[in-house]
Amino acid sequence: MRRADRLLQIIQILRRQRRRPTTADAIAVELEVNPRTIYRDISVLQASRVPIEGQAGVGYILRGGYDLPPLMFAPEELEAIVLGARMVADRGDPDLARAAADVLAKVGTVLPAGTADQLWRASLLVPHRSAEASAFGVHLPLIRRSIRQNRKLELAYKDAQEVTSQRVVWPLGLYFFSHVTLVCTWCELRSDFRALRADRILMCEMSGGHFNPRQGALLRAFHEARALKPGLV
Repeated sequence: MRRADRLLQIIQILRRQRRRPTTADAIAVELEVNPRTIYRDISVLQASRVPIEGQAGVGYILRGGYDLPPLMFAPEELEAIVLGARMVADRGDPDLARAAADVLAKVGTVLPAGTADQLWRASLLVPHRSAEASAFGVHLPLIRRSIRQNRKLELAYKDAQEVTSQRVVWPLGLYFFSHVTLVCTWCELRSDFRALRADRILMCEMSGGHFNPRQGALLRAFHEARALKPGLV
């Protein structure tokens, strides 16, 4: 690997792990070089005013707000972008599908001509869902917005026994399966975590209340509870 390519890869690794320090040893393992090489490369990047903070033995963090040079992608990276966007376009609601198409269009405009051709020729395909499995729920755009804003939701929900209930929930995240989308919530009615099928939500609107997601701790607790009690719907 050329040194210039390795320097860009180091920046990308630090961007990927931006929430916690990454050691030179970990970077060296991924790039298949000696840790001493990584120490020298990081010194070069810091001398070039790339905002990398940290020290040997502790780890390094790339400070926020740093922009990489023009986009360059390996073939596998392009395939990951295309596959992910195509899955979102098929599994998500119309707003997400449109956003996925916009992402591909934006990436395509900043790639060199030859690389851009690879983007559109990616041969990883996503089969369309069957008609009966396509009900993603008409309220997903509102639910996604409430997740971003930490807003409580008031909703009417019909369970598997066709019983309808009025609930106030804290929306924590979404599970996108091929046949159904689940809304990860804390349900005030049940005083417990609940995974609600998006297509069974009959009515949904934001309430005036907010909730504290505790920097993701509530969603992690949901995952743990779901592992212990699969029947959270």
